[in-house]
Amino acid sequence: MDRQAQERPSSSQLKQWIKGNITDCAQSMFIFDEVDKMHPDLIDSIKPYLDYYNKVDEVSYGKAIFIFLSNDGAESITQTALDFWNAGRDRKEIELKDLETSLSVSAFNIKSGLWRSSFTENLVDFFIPFLPLEYQHVVQCARAQMKARGLEPDQDVADEVAGDLDYFPKFERVFSVRGCKTVESRLHFYTK
Repeated sequence: MDRQAQERPSSSQLKQWIKGNITDCAQSMFIFDEVDKMHPDLIDSIKPYLDYYNKVDEVSYGKAIFIFLSNDGAESITQTALDFWNAGRDRKEIELKDLETSLSVSAFNIKSGLWRSSFTENLVDFFIPFLPLEYQHVVQCARAQMKARGLEPDQDVADEVAGDLDYFPKFERVFSVRGCKTVESRLHFYTK
């Protein structure tokens, strides 16, 4: 058995873990990162907790919140942001309605974990896009990270960190290729 399969929890382990948490706290929140890479059997094991049942195994899951993070739809989000920029419109003008349909299609029509599972679109209440960061947002990330590390936020350092990252379109350098995680991991190179 490969290492990844050994580390992946079984469907029954996941179900037991969710049930235990809900039993302890009915208003639990579960966050599943990179659901697009998640095995379809694991996603399918969560489905009963999201459906419209009063109780599953004598436990009510109605107050629980399940958040699924995914890179599905990233191309659509990026293209929409670029379309707005090319039209001279600000990133702040992008609304959920501009992306919701394409995100739904991306989540359920490509070969990701959701696509391969029996998950259905009617179990998803909202698609929330994470828009690409602009230079100013990267600077904010750097300043916030300095503050989180107990450092006095330094605008020059924040500008240097932001300036050294990759942006697209290549020559205009409008949107950051990576998010705030990159800032966090690189900041120590710029601070003493």
